[in-house]
Amino acid sequence: MTQPASIPPDPATAATTATPGAADDRPHRPADDREEVYYQGSPQLRGEVGPMLLWGFVGVVLIVLPFVWKALNREHAMPPWWLTLALIVIAIVCLLIPWLRTKLVRYRISNYRIDFERGLFSRSIDTLELWHVEDIAFHQSLIDRIMGVGDIKVISHDDTTPQLMLRGIPNPRPLFESLKQRIIAVKRQRGVIKMDVGN
Repeated sequence: MTQPASIPPDPATAATTATPGAADDRPHRPADDREEVYYQGSPQLRGEVGPMLLWGFVGVVLIVLPFVWKALNREHAMPPWWLTLALIVIAIVCLLIPWLRTKLVRYRISNYRIDFERGLFSRSIDTLELWHVEDIAFHQSLIDRIMGVGDIKVISHDDTTPQLMLRGIPNPRPLFESLKQRIIAVKRQRGVIKMDVGN
């Protein structure tokens, strides 16, 4: 029994039965709406050098205050034990304030929105869509540059979050550039052409 001759594939049929990966490479593929997270986390503690020094100084003063008082007033006894204990507890709280400032805040920055989460026991989250942003600015002090952190200020016409300061962002310059380009892109998608970006 003779075998039927093989029929060459139809080019049109071959195009429709191509692999999914090849179909994704066609010139007019649909826009990719997947969310890409640029940064997620809390401000870095190394970005709180100033507050750490300030609150550390206050804490040390509170701890040594009873002993200084005793040294200056030799005829008097030490302050009551409960007062000394209260000063030590307050000093410890002062030393923890910079750490608490970073842990009370959390950012989630993506190619479509910025989620600003805050709170310790209870949590509240504000979402800022990038197409609402009117202006962004970048700031990095000398100490910030040494520590590898920086701040990004976001100004928008959003009613709940008209101004948002992203503090203590690690490696902040690439994130700033990505946000700047992405904001322009989403505004063009929305038909919004006005965009001022600070440097």
